[in-house]
Amino acid sequence: MEYDNITCATFLRRPNRFIAEVEINGRKETVHVKNTGRCRELLIPGCEVYLTDQGKPARKTRYDLVAVRKANGILFNIDSQAPNQAVREWLAGQDFDKVIPEYTYGDSRIDFYMERYKGEREPERHLMEVKGCTLEIDGIGYFPDAPTERGIKHLRELMKAARDGYKASLAFVIQMDGVTEVRPNNETHPEFGEAWKEAQAAGVEVMFLTCHVEPNCLVIL
Repeated sequence: MEYDNITCATFLRRPNRFIAEVEINGRKETVHVKNTGRCRELLIPGCEVYLTDQGKPARKTRYDLVAVRKANGILFNIDSQAPNQAVREWLAGQDFDKVIPEYTYGDSRIDFYMERYKGEREPERHLMEVKGCTLEIDGIGYFPDAPTERGIKHLRELMKAARDGYKASLAFVIQMDGVTEVRPNNETHPEFGEAWKEAQAAGVEVMFLTCHVEPNCLVIL
């Protein structure tokens, strides 16, 4: 997935989880942060960030902050909407006969429902929940970077789906180059780590989707 109108800026501070203050060519600007996670190890005063202009004059903030370069030089996409968009594009090339986003299953809305026919009268049914990973420590990705009861609920639904005959998967979109593995962040949310283990034992597949990141794009490899 790609962005239009990318602008480089310098991060100054983040007054709350929805906005940040940046400097663009010597001018201070308040921008929308497209990620409500903590991102404390990324959004450090003085770091290089990338913004996209949404072209909507009526908005309170002209720009969305979508990417940041970490002190180690690695560029991170931190747009929480980008993983689903990237996965939708990726699924288009994965030989499915049907792909439905935002599929209601049980008490949750699962990111994708897919069908694949293999000559049988009934299709092979898939459910996929997508999570973006933006936390990297020593070359390993970790999730979540903040407690997520919603994430546990999704895992419970995927476990139920696996029992009901679906091919259920939890797909981590790794929003940086050079990282190929995601581990549960037990220090931040041990309950999610336990639910992750239970889901795998119940037949839920955990997928790591590696990516290439540029200021203007996030592409699944």
